[in-house]
This record gives sequence, structure tokens and C-alpha cells, in this order.
Amino acid sequence: MIRPFFLFAPGAGAPSSHYWMQRWKAHLETIGQIQLFDYAYMREGRRRPDPLPRLIDAHRQALARAREKTTAPAILVGKSMGGRVGCHVALNEKVDGLVCLGYPLCGGGDRTKLRDKVLRELATPILFVQGTRDPLCPLDLLEPIRSQMSAPNFLHTVEGGDHSFLVSKRQLQASGETQDDIDQQILKAITAFIQRL
Repeated sequence: MIRPFFLFAPGAGAPSSHYWMQRWKAHLETIGQIQLFDYAYMREGRRRPDPLPRLIDAHRQALARAREKTTAPAILVGKSMGGRVGCHVALNEKVDGLVCLGYPLCGGGDRTKLRDKVLRELATPILFVQGTRDPLCPLDLLEPIRSQMSAPNFLHTVEGGDHSFLVSKRQLQASGETQDDIDQQILKAITAFIQRL
């Protein structure tokens, strides 16, 4: 397998230095090169994310900088908002794949505010990793959208997982699994997705 290059974008509420991002950086480093970055509002200590066009612009700049250092196949990976912005970037930039770690389909968790337009416009292959307890992306709303997408799309569900794929201790005990087992299953799904590309 050719080792890809992952450009890893954070979610709206935490920077790339956050424990969750660093843990996933370590996981992804086992299968490819990886570069993390932060959007300007996060670097400047502002809480409110920049408007979408500015986020897209910052993401494209991070991709351009990364491409100066590598010619490996480029995969945009994003946690929540970072995945959504990556989808917008893929409409204008040639990348080999998209991995959305908890796609924020419902704006603010509101089932009537769907962020599905960009998904329907995509041509880039995409892997959704979604927890079954994620209020920002109910699977009953994602499934019909996936069936209408023209881009090759795949789904890995985390049974009992929340927006960050955390499974309750009770459920882990019942299944005889650890949180690390859950992470390894996700990593396996990402590896399989890259092999398909």
C-alpha cells in the first residue's frame, strides 16, 4: 500500500493540540504521513469560527503548504467541522479522498438544518465515521443522502459512539471491548478505504 499523506483538520471547539486530535494523529501516523493545522480564529484565541469562505481558504492554504513537501496521495481528514470544510475544499482542489470523523450534518443538532448540499456536489471518494449516538449526524438522515450522492461513499459506524466515538463504560463492559479496540476498528476502516482508492 502506498503511504498516503493526511491533512488533518480540527473541529470547531478544540485546537490541533487537543488530546483527541493528538491521539488520532498517533493512530494515523501508523498508516501515512500526517500534518495537522489550525484555522486562524483558533490560533488567534477567538471562540467563534470564521465564516465558511475564510475556513475554506485557510484549509486550501494548509493543503498548498503541505503539497510543497510531499507528492504522496492526499487525503483530507477532519474532525466534525474540519471534515465539512474539507468537503468544500475537495470541490475545488484535486485530492484523493476524504475522511470525515463525525460529519456535522445537522447545524447545531437541528434536524431541519441539513448541511448536505456539499455532499451531493462531491465527486471525491469519502468515508464517513459516525457514532450511533451522535446528535449532529443521525444515521437515519445520513443514509438517504448517501444513496443520492454521486461520489463513492462509505460508512463505518461506531455502535454506541458519541460525536467523538466515545462509548459508555457500561457498553464497553457488555461487549468486552476497550475504547482502544474501538479506535483500532476505525483505523482498520480508514486503511480499507485507502486501499480501495
